[in-house]
Amino acid sequence: MAIAWGLAGRRRKVVVLDGGDLDFRASRGNFALVWVQSKGAGMPEYGCWTMQSSRLWPQLASSLNEQTGLDVCLRKPGGLHLLLSDRELENRANALKRVHNQPGMEALEYEMLDHGQVEKMLPQIGPEVAGASFCSQDGHVNALRLLRALHVAFARLGGEYRSNHLVHRIEPRGGEFSLSSSNGVFTAQRLVLAAGLGNSRLAPMVGLNAPVRPQRGQIIVTEKVAPFMNYVVHTIRQTDEGGVMISDSVEEADYDTSIGTEVLSIMAARAVRMFPLLAGLNVVRCWAALRVMPQDGFPIYDQSQSCPGAFIATCHSGVTLAANHALVLPALIDSGTTPLQDLQAFSTKRFDVPAAH
Repeated sequence: MAIAWGLAGRRRKVVVLDGGDLDFRASRGNFALVWVQSKGAGMPEYGCWTMQSSRLWPQLASSLNEQTGLDVCLRKPGGLHLLLSDRELENRANALKRVHNQPGMEALEYEMLDHGQVEKMLPQIGPEVAGASFCSQDGHVNALRLLRALHVAFARLGGEYRSNHLVHRIEPRGGEFSLSSSNGVFTAQRLVLAAGLGNSRLAPMVGLNAPVRPQRGQIIVTEKVAPFMNYVVHTIRQTDEGGVMISDSVEEADYDTSIGTEVLSIMAARAVRMFPLLAGLNVVRCWAALRVMPQDGFPIYDQSQSCPGAFIATCHSGVTLAANHALVLPALIDSGTTPLQDLQAFSTKRFDVPAAH
């Protein structure tokens, strides 16, 4: 929807073909962080791309508010990655140094804090918190309000959203694309595949490659409580409505979205070590959602060489990168550049390197 809104804002006629309510939807199940620190290990371009989106996020939030009157509740006071031992603290510091020292990496503004420094920022932390890494560019939003604002703004720009239109077949025909869906056939001169896990099925139809897999993440939500978190933590955030969200799960579980007490209890136990007050709160709901995880963990942006006009956009940090997808990527797609010159590092060509024997 971020890409669609950006294209509609460029006075293009845009139709979004979406699936049904029971399809896998990361946009309705994610943790809603705008997160910069530690992004880019192994691909500095990704770190720079993430930082650019973080800087653009206030512009996106403001534009959506002006167009719709909806507040997406962007909060960017900075974020902390809490560590529960001296070993964790040392490993974290070393990992961030490696990211920061990569050739081509934009300067990452972060600092390592000890227990006392963290306690001044988050007075409710527990005694086991050894310290944290802090980055001023990190924050969070209300993801469901963001999704609603994008839909409303898109419609007001003349965009058409069609739910229950699962695309079964794409056929390039004389400079156009014919898309056969469960509820009709559509033609377009340009096509953007932004179907998450569905891109692995759709991409080959237009000469592209989308090696993505589902990666399960589970989330716990507590009852509402008086505000106590002035900063967001990488696995714990207090929403604008007062509830606390906990997420610390990375699971290779194929397309299984079930939840389990084994994983949830580990998440809860670690969260309570960070903030002991959480032990007294009631859990009101839990869910699992599937990340859209590319083969190497980094985003995929490309235009088909065999079918010019067909683009692909796939990533697992859709909220963090939403500002780029709304304010930067549409201009590149609109220009029709082959390939997307400014994003060559994210091309599918990186997967064509033959394996060593």
